[in-house]
Amino acid sequence: MRGLSTDRTASVIILGHAFVQNLRRGHYELGAEAHRDALRAAAAVDELADVI
Repeated sequence: MRGLSTDRTASVIILGHAFVQNLRRGHYELGAEAHRDALRAAAAVDELADVI
């Protein structure tokens, strides 16, 4: 498991997973206006796409 912390690809995947988990738990205002919790991640991606 030590190799995962040094591998760049693995670290990006780990950070992305943590971001999505925090998003689903409501730690960010992204996707807050989604009508259902199941759609919060999709709404947040739409908001991020507009910003980028």
